[in-house]
Amino acid sequence: MSTADALLPAPPRPRAGRPAGETLTLDPARPLHLAPLDGGLTAAVVSIAWLRARGDAVRAALEARHLTGDEAEQAAALHLPKRRYEWLAGRLALKHGVLAHGRRHGRPAGRTRDIRVGAVAHGLRAGRPVVNAPVDVGLSHSGDFAVAVCGPRPVGVDLEHERRMPPMLTDMLTADDHRAAAHADPDRRRLATMPLPLRWACKEAVLKHYGFGLRVDPREVALHTWRHDHGFTWRPGPGLLRHAPSAGDGRLHGRARRIDGYFLALVWT
Repeated sequence: MSTADALLPAPPRPRAGRPAGETLTLDPARPLHLAPLDGGLTAAVVSIAWLRARGDAVRAALEARHLTGDEAEQAAALHLPKRRYEWLAGRLALKHGVLAHGRRHGRPAGRTRDIRVGAVAHGLRAGRPVVNAPVDVGLSHSGDFAVAVCGPRPVGVDLEHERRMPPMLTDMLTADDHRAAAHADPDRRRLATMPLPLRWACKEAVLKHYGFGLRVDPREVALHTWRHDHGFTWRPGPGLLRHAPSAGDGRLHGRARRIDGYFLALVWT
């Protein structure tokens, strides 16, 4: 098997004795990892570190093997090596994730080049990834990884590496800690112990679920509880409700946890 072939699809294989939501791992030495998640979701992780270590020859081989003509043109227009590796990792994660999700649900196997990845072009949701398959997708990059999540309905995902938050973000993320710590509800109190990068990931995942990203102020997402099963709840602010009235109906699910030194948040219907 060639180095480039190491990113061929493989069926997801959950670890024995672990629920679906616990199967995701982030290993920089593992080029591709596929995992079934709670809520009928499928995740694909591509190691940016692995791609960078293999260099431009392997990157070019992977682009030739997996990208459509339009995607290859987009890749060629990215002149910064860091950005090009991140972009390629994201495309590979989305394509392999879509194919793996289809296999889980009995759809015929296809090729990565058959999966075309695009983005919403205009409006408040501009930049949100879309694919030519009957699934919704979400994508996040951070540090050494690109993570894509596919599902039957809109999904939001955000991955954050360990980092010190700037003072302005720290103030925003800890504004309600004193109320949470004094609350009678243990899940409300536990929110005060959530690491700051994970709180930020939760807010971004909610906004990505609606396709807005940081075009909507993250203060419009008020985190409310964080349970021991890693579920979290939140409340929308008036600004978010203006753009997404359904944000107040309470139907979304959220999971937030630390995985292999990173912080991952998922939001789905």
